[in-house]
Amino acid sequence: MQNKPLRKKKPNRLIHEKSPYLLQHAFNPVDWYPWGKEAFRVAKEENKPVFVSIGYSSCHWCHVMEKESFDDLEVAKLMNKNFVSIKVDKEERPDLDNVYMKICQIMGRNCGWPLNVIMTPNKNPFFISSYIPKMNRFGIIGMIDLIPQIEKLWQSRKHELEKVGENLKLKVQRLDKNKSELDVGKDALDDAYEKLFLNFDNQNGGFGQAPKFPSPHNLLFLLRYWNRTKNKNALMITKKTLQAMRLGGIFDQVGFGFHRYSTDKYWLVPHFEKMLYDQALLALAYAETYQVTKERKYEIITKETLEYVLRELTSSEGGFYTAEDADSENVEGKFYLWDKEEIRKILPPELQEIAFVLFNVKSAGNFPEAIQKQSGKNILHLEKSLSNIANEFKISLNEVIMDLGKIQQILFNQRKRRVCPFKDTKILVDWNGLMIAGLAKASRILNEPKYLKAAIKAGDFIWNKMISKDELLYHRLSDNEVAVEGFLDDYIFLAWGFLEIYEACFAYKYLTRIEKLISICKKKFWDEKKGGFYFTSIDSDKDVPRIKKVYDGAIPSGNSVALLTLLRLGRVTEDLNYEIMAKRMLKNFSEEIITSPVAYTFLLIGLDFMVGPSFRVGLVGNPKEDSLKEMIKMLNSSYLPNVVVELKLPDAIIKGHKILNEKAIAHVCSNKSCKSPTDSAEKLLKLLEYE
Repeated sequence: MQNKPLRKKKPNRLIHEKSPYLLQHAFNPVDWYPWGKEAFRVAKEENKPVFVSIGYSSCHWCHVMEKESFDDLEVAKLMNKNFVSIKVDKEERPDLDNVYMKICQIMGRNCGWPLNVIMTPNKNPFFISSYIPKMNRFGIIGMIDLIPQIEKLWQSRKHELEKVGENLKLKVQRLDKNKSELDVGKDALDDAYEKLFLNFDNQNGGFGQAPKFPSPHNLLFLLRYWNRTKNKNALMITKKTLQAMRLGGIFDQVGFGFHRYSTDKYWLVPHFEKMLYDQALLALAYAETYQVTKERKYEIITKETLEYVLRELTSSEGGFYTAEDADSENVEGKFYLWDKEEIRKILPPELQEIAFVLFNVKSAGNFPEAIQKQSGKNILHLEKSLSNIANEFKISLNEVIMDLGKIQQILFNQRKRRVCPFKDTKILVDWNGLMIAGLAKASRILNEPKYLKAAIKAGDFIWNKMISKDELLYHRLSDNEVAVEGFLDDYIFLAWGFLEIYEACFAYKYLTRIEKLISICKKKFWDEKKGGFYFTSIDSDKDVPRIKKVYDGAIPSGNSVALLTLLRLGRVTEDLNYEIMAKRMLKNFSEEIITSPVAYTFLLIGLDFMVGPSFRVGLVGNPKEDSLKEMIKMLNSSYLPNVVVELKLPDAIIKGHKILNEKAIAHVCSNKSCKSPTDSAEKLLKLLEYE
């Protein structure tokens, strides 16, 4: 039997796009369009429904659907005949993803990526589904049967489909209307803690069973709850979860960095993609936990995570790349898996047995064969404590640590010879903002200037490269092209990043930038009637509903970050207008918060700040003078989540405050009253204690 000749592939319209995800589909036989006016004009002219497929470059099931259907001639022929087809990168167009994911939820469907939406040429959606196989499978109708059914519906009931879509869009638009405005206070913090405690997996760390997501904003909230109440369980949950993730397969034990989530409750078998936002938020969680506990392991894990980002996800200009794929050579996780004999061959004899014990390496493999593509593969993870291994091998703990470092380096060098997963090198402003915040805060807590340097370089790069002449922020940069007008998260997350930079170096220009970003947000995203920010600009496509996103999912919502940023900025600048905006936001979202506070844990960080006590520290002094350095060092090393700090030079006038002597002075204010100034770092810390 002769092999079939390889099909000569021709590019479709996506070949002219810059998104790495869209370019992955540029040689599909499907006649793809990018999202835009042309596709919907053609759909109207040809009287066809529009098939919109939303995904992202490191999405495993997006790749599966492409291979099964979008790169299949039989499916492509049906799609080209019956649809105008549009491919969307969800990371490039989160506005579209947010709206159609919300519609998916309203329709009660299983929602995930790829997200496939069929709509009328008037952008009225009437069918929505996640992954669709080629043939009927898993109880899901396949593309081969689905497309003819849609074609019949379109020919016979087009008017009804239009009405269905119109009603769905109206439901989305009404979500923010007729909501009760309630008082939200400390009770919501207690309620969220209780629900997290009840959902905590005491054996394995994390929340719930499987799959398990890192959800670092839950841990950041728990640290603040511990700080408020001194509830030991809140800190225990945080520590146990962070430790379990670092020891498990969700952490890349060789090259560092966290994978997206664990498919099991033990943190062993990850979904192998690595996302920039996970590294940013987890670095924050580990750094703050180190600040609380002073346990060096949390410092080390923070540094490992940031080392991965600076090594693998940082452009030469300073911006941060989006993600690394889960797949290599068409196999999920292949780059990260090891068999025992391969490790034996590359390690010197004296390191082999300790490596097998350290990483729980087995000849048959160390995770269930049912989910292995081939037997004998191992996911490296630390099953035993290093002290137990030291006892087992009758060596010192320090020797175990030294051996671990040697083994990691040898395996890392060997792994570099493999085919690497695809790296999505587009630069997203919102995720860069998160990374800037994580680096700047880690630089303060760990006293590591290189992290601040990286944060400043990234922030300046975005400020200089991704803002237009009329001061509009763009969302993404890819192949040196900036495009897509910025969304709420771009402005707010970047503002958060600049606020962390300001508190790390006290350069006034960063406060100026933050105020500029907030000013644009107020003009383009703020709801003057009810408060809160829409995700999309007032200038956005009128056929796509505007929504206010507040739920904290894989990353915090723009509104959640805005609440805390407005409160902190208002305190630093002493401008009450920011606090007024924050209070209006809280009123607008009060019903959702009270109904399910555990779904809004980053927003609750802002609530914790608002409930107080929270403090403003005004430092006056010469940055080169030892007493000021001592105060700043004390502030940075202490866990003070509800403290904001401003620095002025000695010759500056601080609203009636006098300089006591040549030493640096700290003015502490809380609840609209100020305490006596001090020139002692120890007294300053005492003034910042909860009463």
